[in-house]
Order: sequence, then structure tokens, then C-alpha cells
Amino acid sequence: MRTRPDNKHDLFNALAWLAFPKTKARINAMHAAEIPRENGKRGRLRDLLTIFDEGGAIVICGNEIETLVREARWRELFVERHRDFRIVVLGHAVLEQAMEPRLGLTCKVIFADPAHDIDAQAADWLATRGTSPRDLPPLPVLGYPGWFPGSGEPGFYSDERYFRPLQRSKMTAGVGRAAAVAQAAEESPGSRERDAG
Repeated sequence: MRTRPDNKHDLFNALAWLAFPKTKARINAMHAAEIPRENGKRGRLRDLLTIFDEGGAIVICGNEIETLVREARWRELFVERHRDFRIVVLGHAVLEQAMEPRLGLTCKVIFADPAHDIDAQAADWLATRGTSPRDLPPLPVLGYPGWFPGSGEPGFYSDERYFRPLQRSKMTAGVGRAAAVAQAAEESPGSRERDAG
């Protein structure tokens, strides 16, 4: 892995490798497998991989929470049900941006079962189910109570520029849920130099 001295983006990428080695290795292996087939133009699968690598998160939850995210029921999710799930950010660009958070910070997410290895579940989902960035639902992560001033208050979720209502035409039904696996074994929001992350 290439790192640049005193570069926060590279530091967060290295930390993501330590926290999610299976997922990060899968992302890189899938990029490497796709590049020869693309004839010089990045395809939808590599767009998905890059977006998740730079701006992804894993939502550890049950099916009810997944439904709230998919249906963009933000107030219910963040005010009434925020104790029923965890958000684990993998995207190193998002981690870098979170140092100076701005309203609008959003992750593209995969859902995982809390009873199983989330790293293995995310790696498996990428390998078996993801094909396009549309397969990753958006989650306005700064809506989680305590992550941004005002979050947790019901009125905070009225701003539809950030807490957008459901856009059914932009979501693929039934995707984004990682399968529980055994404990064993659009364009990118970042620059091209971050692709190899």
C-alpha cells in the first residue's frame, strides 16, 4: 500500500486496512480483476468499489432498521431507533472529511448482521451481490445523535437538502444486505490517485 508522509487520507486508508482487512483486500482484488476487462474505461462495478472504499459504511442492524434506511424514514431512524443500530465507517475519505464535518456528509452503506463478522459479511456482499453504485443506499451519517450539533432533535431532520425523501427510481430493491458468512475465511467522490486504495 502506498502512503504519503503527513497525509491524513492515506493514514485513514491504512487504518481502514487494519480494521477491515477482508473487505479492503476484496475491493483491491475485484479492481484488479475488472481493469483488464474495461478497455480503459471504468465500469459500474469499479464505480461501486471506489465509492464504497472512499465513502462507505457498514450498518450493523436487523431488518427493521434496513427498511427505515431504504425508505428514507430519517426522523424515525435517528430519533426513535438510533439505539437499535451501529454505523461503522470504512470509507477513508469520509473519515478524513469527518475531521471538519459539514452537514451533507453521507455514506453509501451495506447492512450486516450483528451476530457475525462484519468485515467478512461486507467482503462477501461485494463479491457476490454488488454490481452498481445504485446497489448501495445512502445514509446521512451526521443524523446520528451526537455526531453533529442539533442531531437527535426532531426538527433537525426537516432539511430535505440533506435528509432527502425516498427516490425509488434511484434504488435497487433488495440489495445492500450482506449475508452472514462464517467467521473464517456514479463516479468516485475521490480522485483517481485514490483508486488503488
